[in-house]
Amino acid sequence: MSKKVSEEEYRKTLSFRFRQWLDGTKDPYLGKVEMKRQTAVRESVQNKAEREKDRRRLKEKVYDLENNLEVRIFNRFYKVFSVLFCIFLVVMLLVAVSDLPPHGRADNPVNNEVSERYIEKGLQETGAVNIVTGMILDYRAFDTLGESHVLFVATCTVLILLRSDRKGDKEEDENNDRIHEPKNDIILQTVAKILVPPIFIFGIYVILAGHLGPGGGFSGGAVIGAGLILYLNAFGFAKTERFFTAKTYRRTSFCALACYSIVKSYSFYTGANHIESVIPLGTPGAILSSGLILVLNICVGIVVAGTMYTFYVMFRKGNY
Repeated sequence: MSKKVSEEEYRKTLSFRFRQWLDGTKDPYLGKVEMKRQTAVRESVQNKAEREKDRRRLKEKVYDLENNLEVRIFNRFYKVFSVLFCIFLVVMLLVAVSDLPPHGRADNPVNNEVSERYIEKGLQETGAVNIVTGMILDYRAFDTLGESHVLFVATCTVLILLRSDRKGDKEEDENNDRIHEPKNDIILQTVAKILVPPIFIFGIYVILAGHLGPGGGFSGGAVIGAGLILYLNAFGFAKTERFFTAKTYRRTSFCALACYSIVKSYSFYTGANHIESVIPLGTPGAILSSGLILVLNICVGIVVAGTMYTFYVMFRKGNY
């Protein structure tokens, strides 16, 4: 039976700090990186005139570009070598293109055993009617996992660099928020009311049907992210943050990436050890088919949609 620890000891554990980060109650980077709003530099007219005068004096007397022989020789050689380099680059590209094999020949290097395996056994081994989806989320799923983590890391970097300081005056922050809010554009809001629901539905359809036809997590997530951005431009941060906040993004992205990693770790383990998976591929063409590809598409779509919206918000406002 585990021993019950006190509240003070629990606050010192790693699980408590991880819980704070997941809930958004504590930011480990707050106060440790430069996040304060910088004030604009105001230069007097006299200082600006003196600086321009010193700049002209430095350019005329120190560098003396018009009468400097080395500078004139360098400029001439620079122009000549620039032209020669461009000609050399064009010739090299033309030679490389001329050596490429003719398009459509059966013995081209691109027609190898890899593409043959994808085309001939892709449906049998992955259960996906869409060969591209089967290739990305089954044969090359480890690469797709890396791409999803790259999106998540890029979002974390943007959050660190662009977010504003939360320790500022709340009244000042609210006044700054009004600058970013829409000015009650009736046309934009009416169009958004009509288009946003179909956009979300279409994005969900593209994600769920990615193994049956063109689409998947990346394209469907981009559609949903565009819908979130349109809703934000029409109705503002106050209404959007009722259902999508920074805490929502952190939780959904963490759960999606963790689910992707766990699911593909199972596939990697069974495939590497030649163990037959207990997850059925289903009937090709059905919505619940292709094994774990449908789950992976959903995970990728969640990460892509949240990343697009978060990038837009951080570059527009700085926090949310």
